[in-house]
Amino acid sequence: MKPPYKVQWAHIAEADLVGIIKYIAEDSVANALKILETIKGKAASLTQLPERGRIAPELKEHGVTLYREIIVKPWRTIYRISGKKIYVLSVVDSRQNVEDILLKRFL
Repeated sequence: MKPPYKVQWAHIAEADLVGIIKYIAEDSVANALKILETIKGKAASLTQLPERGRIAPELKEHGVTLYREIIVKPWRTIYRISGKKIYVLSVVDSRQNVEDILLKRFL
């Protein structure tokens, strides 16, 4: 059976993820691969019930409710649902100033 939604990664989100994985791989390639698999898997699972992710609170405070997130601590995967597609738009480390990053990218 075909999943009801299709997940597509934006180039910037892919670049975010590559940067995270490269950084982690400097200490442990095995750990980097595990995290890559976890983040990609969680994003792929959005093909079923994509609304389960919460609206990104930093954007919601500014009245923007289009963007949702799923969390693989400490990383936040930001996405948008449009029709039957889910666009993964960013993967950010929640230990950074996430509000500034999100506001620059999405406002």
